[in-house]
Amino acid sequence: MPSPRYAPPKDLSGYAWLSVGAALATITLKAAAAWLTGSVGLLSDAAESLVNLVAALVAVVVLKIAIRPADDDHQFGHSKAEYFSSVCEGAMIFVAAAFIIFSAVERIITPVMPERLSLGLVISVGASLINALVAWVLLRKGRAEHSATLVADAKHLLTDVITSAAVLLGVGLVAVFHSPVLDAVVALGAGLNIMWTGFQLIRDSVAGLMDVAPDREALERINAILDERRRTGVVDFHAVRVREAGSRRFAHLHVLVPGAWTVKQGHDYTEALIDELVSADPSLRVSAHLEPIEDPLSYADVEDV
Repeated sequence: MPSPRYAPPKDLSGYAWLSVGAALATITLKAAAAWLTGSVGLLSDAAESLVNLVAALVAVVVLKIAIRPADDDHQFGHSKAEYFSSVCEGAMIFVAAAFIIFSAVERIITPVMPERLSLGLVISVGASLINALVAWVLLRKGRAEHSATLVADAKHLLTDVITSAAVLLGVGLVAVFHSPVLDAVVALGAGLNIMWTGFQLIRDSVAGLMDVAPDREALERINAILDERRRTGVVDFHAVRVREAGSRRFAHLHVLVPGAWTVKQGHDYTEALIDELVSADPSLRVSAHLEPIEDPLSYADVEDV
């Protein structure tokens, strides 16, 4: 019995559990730093880590759903479930940003001078290093496996690192200039930056749900194989469409071959073509329609696909 053409999807939920562990560690550290100092900037940093925890738990569930095989109700599989995780994460980022902005405005109106800033800064730096390391791991794996969930989680953690750097700078300025308003101003800037990140995640996820085309590199791999196989007047391809759905890509194309070929010749050629495409991109699922190259009707449906 021949081996299956398509490898089963990989279970990436272990990486989401790594994010859960990082979120628990950073929440503890950042909350302690905020409690020790009374800094609204550090409090805003801790609030975003709480969002990280919820988002990571959602990612664990979604990654388990995404690898389920196709069934009667979802005949193309469940890979698009990853985009719902990204949308959820983007929405939670908005909630965290709103909390941070509200707290910052309150402290601008009623400034409070933070205390024990040196200790708070050291703790917060340690938490940021944890996030930076985990974000690097998730981003590499997410891009390698075309996982929208892991990439979104990694970008969220990187945003957390950038936000933490801004907060640490602001809190440092508070210590230098003894101005509590600076703490609130930095927190306000961090909140606006977090809100922008949430908007980007939601925008990218909606694009995925709308069957967005993959990146240029993926398209070039497909086109290079098709160009190599083209033979003027003998073999050609058209109506090539590629869409991305989470960690999978779906390609649809028409294969034009001589009408004199037998059904088996056309079938064998198409099967070999699909195997070559999948070998170049294992995440690809290919559907091919065979047509006679000399028949005008073969070109009538190019724009209808």
